[in-house]
Amino acid sequence: MITRVLATGLIAGIVAGLFVAAIQHVTTTPLILTAEIYEVGGEATQTGASMLTQSALLHRTFNTSLSTIALSMGYALILLAVMLLTEEKIDAYRATIWGACAFAATGLSAGLELAPQLPGAAETALHDRQIWWLANAALSALGLYLLIKTDPVLVKIFGLALILAPHFFAPIPAAPESHVPAELAAKFAAASLSVQALSWLLAGALAGGIYQLLGRHNDEAHP
Repeated sequence: MITRVLATGLIAGIVAGLFVAAIQHVTTTPLILTAEIYEVGGEATQTGASMLTQSALLHRTFNTSLSTIALSMGYALILLAVMLLTEEKIDAYRATIWGACAFAATGLSAGLELAPQLPGAAETALHDRQIWWLANAALSALGLYLLIKTDPVLVKIFGLALILAPHFFAPIPAAPESHVPAELAAKFAAASLSVQALSWLLAGALAGGIYQLLGRHNDEAHP
């Protein structure tokens, strides 16, 4: 069982990570490079990529891709672990649904209060953001589970309350000013959330499908 889960997470993470890394390269990365010009007080008359040497740009792309692959592996393993703990049947469809719920809890819900930010954007203290994000993700995930998986109305109401509660205590940006134009920041927030949604959905679909496929292979090998 453990070998099957680890193999599934590894394969799904690599495939999903490579695909998402390619999407990042043409969506969020150019926006980050442009924002870095504003961060250092430059003019946005040149592309961010032109400020870096070719080797530096390749090195950054390589590191970002590795991080994305590792993150996708983590997503796949988390989904598999939670589905096994809750005794949920694992297949591509169900794992994709769980991936969508995971994005809602960790990305969409948090993004309503603390949108993904570019370099140079006004932001709250990192410590406050981290604590709030962890609390929001945990409460949102539990709330969604109670809302979807339980029958008593009072339990569903409690689940909804858990989802809403963190938004009454979200940290406020420390400074109203930002070096980054609002339009650029909005594009980055939308692109980042879209990429994160794709990461969860793809990791879920691949993890569920591969896990089911490996199970069939094991059944055929040991009838």
